[in-house]
Amino acid sequence: GSNSDMYLVPVQMFRDPFCLDPNKLVMCEVLKYNRKSAETNLRRTCRQVMDLVKDSHPWFGMEQEYTLLGINGHPYGWPENGFPGPQGPYYCGVGADKVYGRDIVESHYKACLYAGVKICGTNAEVMPSQWEFQVGPCEGIDMGDHLWMARFILHRVCEDFGVVATLDPKPMTGNWNGAGCHTNYSTEAMRLPGGLKHIEEAIDKLGKRHEYHICVYDPRGGKDNSRRLTGQHETSSIHE
Repeated sequence: GSNSDMYLVPVQMFRDPFCLDPNKLVMCEVLKYNRKSAETNLRRTCRQVMDLVKDSHPWFGMEQEYTLLGINGHPYGWPENGFPGPQGPYYCGVGADKVYGRDIVESHYKACLYAGVKICGTNAEVMPSQWEFQVGPCEGIDMGDHLWMARFILHRVCEDFGVVATLDPKPMTGNWNGAGCHTNYSTEAMRLPGGLKHIEEAIDKLGKRHEYHICVYDPRGGKDNSRRLTGQHETSSIHE
């Protein structure tokens, strides 16, 4: 068989909200036995790109949507043998008949604050049991580190509550919204007076690489996002 030994290289440290101080959560890059990057270690190439553009001071703010599920895979709080009422009253809702799992969401938020993750908001989403948290603004590679740590903490908090958080783009078929991770981005030139010109130039460049970007935005080459990006349920078509 192949050599399965791996090296863990610490790159970012956070306070541990579960074991508490002085314990730490440590973000690592993974290298294979020959000290080459593991196939799943995309942080290394991302950092190389961020180093190339560091003088433009790229800022990111990311809005991570997710859905809470029971162990059986059914959305948390939904009727066992049916569905809740149609979408409409759930977005940023309040009340036990409108939102499911707020105690889980607030525990995640507090754990991220304790850890030092740059979390800056949370809200109930359009589909019941669907939520969102926002991380940022972060500069360069810090964005990825803080987002991934926030995701880890989310899964760890859900474990304590006996539920599962899924990032699947379309966990429920039919007339239900999917989940995405909206990205807000700017460079220093975009943030200065006259920045609209630089924003429009960037949009034009992104448009020319649309199909390539779609292929790398999910682990199945765009097949997962194609279930969500239909032009319905507050999305654009994946082909536009």
